[in-house]
Amino acid sequence: MILGRITGSVVSTIHHPIVEGRTLLVAERLDADGRGTGGYIIAIDTVGAGQGETVLILDEGSGARQILANDAAPVRSIVVGIVDGANTFTS
Repeated sequence: MILGRITGSVVSTIHHPIVEGRTLLVAERLDADGRGTGGYIIAIDTVGAGQGETVLILDEGSGARQILANDAAPVRSIVVGIVDGANTFTS
């Protein structure tokens, strides 16, 4: 799982049918403390995430295809949750 913050969306005029009716979101990767790492990822939205929200992203094709219920979908990254808050545990 990747922690990310939604920074925008991607619009395409030609795409695979699995993307039809779905939003492609751009998310900045975050570290465990919620700070940006400078890396970005594009993921299909399944939870209705919006600009500025912190999200959980599954970046593994097999799991993403299972969520979409399509074994042939050309998908790797998918937004699976919106983070309301997080606790940091130290030992």
